[in-house]
Amino acid sequence: MNDASSVATEPKPQKSAAAGQISVLGLAMMTVAAVVSLRGLPLMAVEGTTLLFYIGFAAFIFLIPAALVAAELGGMFAHSTGGIYDWVKAPFGARAGFVAIWLQWIQNVVWYPTVLAFAAASLAYVIGRPSLADNGIYTGTVIIAAYWFATAIALTGTSAAARFTSAGFLLGTVVPGLLIIALGAAWIADGHTMAFLTGADGSTTSASHLRFFPHITGLSSLAFLGGIVLLFAGVEVHAVHANELKNPSRDFPKAILLSVLIIVALFLLGSLALASIVPANKIALDQGPMQAFDIALTDYGLGWLVPVLALLIALGALAGVMSWITGPSRGLLRTAKDGELPPFLARTNKNGVQVMILLIQGTIVTLLALLYFVLKNVSVAFFLLSAMTITLYLVMYMMMYAAAVRLRITRPDAERSYQVPGGLPGMLAISGLGFGGVAFAFVTSFFPPSQLPVGSPATYVGVVAAGFVVFIGLPILIHALKKPSWVKVEDDRD
Repeated sequence: MNDASSVATEPKPQKSAAAGQISVLGLAMMTVAAVVSLRGLPLMAVEGTTLLFYIGFAAFIFLIPAALVAAELGGMFAHSTGGIYDWVKAPFGARAGFVAIWLQWIQNVVWYPTVLAFAAASLAYVIGRPSLADNGIYTGTVIIAAYWFATAIALTGTSAAARFTSAGFLLGTVVPGLLIIALGAAWIADGHTMAFLTGADGSTTSASHLRFFPHITGLSSLAFLGGIVLLFAGVEVHAVHANELKNPSRDFPKAILLSVLIIVALFLLGSLALASIVPANKIALDQGPMQAFDIALTDYGLGWLVPVLALLIALGALAGVMSWITGPSRGLLRTAKDGELPPFLARTNKNGVQVMILLIQGTIVTLLALLYFVLKNVSVAFFLLSAMTITLYLVMYMMMYAAAVRLRITRPDAERSYQVPGGLPGMLAISGLGFGGVAFAFVTSFFPPSQLPVGSPATYVGVVAAGFVVFIGLPILIHALKKPSWVKVEDDRD
């Protein structure tokens, strides 16, 4: 039963006392930091020049609509701390809000093994044994050890973790990212044949015969689309700060346009640089940047830099995990205190950290990491977990778009520090575009990619579908079993 009618009218959002504290450039860079990751470069580079199509689709069909709609919802609920939970709960009721925040949380849990597999591949270069990156047992072991290390730090609740995250992003993402772009430019300027122009047989393709649109033989040929769309996800995280701009209605579109240009430029130049140095049929999804560094730096007599960069990239990946490890689970803690979860899940330790949720989160990550122990191809395990992440996250975005439209219809006069331009027709157009884009990417995510040796397609589809059903079914089951006594939750501290 939809209990949206029982939801009390939300209070008007307060004018932020911090209005004007964030500049257009500041919000743009916050958004870039939340989205950009070196982990995504191989997924795009393996597509060769057709990556232009995928990046364009992700930017204009996903990134821009998601940012604009999230900014309106963030401004409308500027007084709340529940994020997507409050956004969806207001028009559709507590159960829908709980499912939305659960999806935002669980997709991160499924995502952690993929980003830590990227760290594991980099560490293999640090110790001078790149071949270990293809070893599932090694990769799975590093994922489990690194994740519990990050969890241990998160449980301390110290500011040291925040400093590590900031330094890790700068040294482990920004510096290697700019370097790979510079190496790609130098590689081309020195007259090397661009790898994406070279076929598997060594033949060279004329630039006039390059393909910019995917050769579509079925949905399996577009399976990477969902993965590339996911690389642009996360823009909604900082859209909630739109009301802290001096003039949200004027400055937020500028911040979004600037962030989109920077994100697209970094992903485009980085993936093209990787595709220029490493042949597409040799790119591994979990170690593409390191392959490019190994080839190019060795060619320039700078091979000694490879393990240094590998260590930086591994630290950057770990910093990425630490930056997300407590955030989404805080939203889940909010629902526990609202009675959507059993009281024991609302327990926090002496540092105020949601200890029970983090322990359960770590257990799920450990179980998912075991996939690397049983699948022979590490890239397949990497993409399989990515596909599960995609299906869960994209459903959350569909719910966000639907909530924004419903609130425009049911609460047209509610105060919003920023509004998607064009009135209700404008909201319908932007949300419709975004909803359609993520729905299409959602469907393609269930098809095994033609670019990877996935083995039995039926097994692949079955695993992805089973993961989706289990992870989206759990919040519905938990809500159905909810007891009135759960609402009376105290902030228990161990």
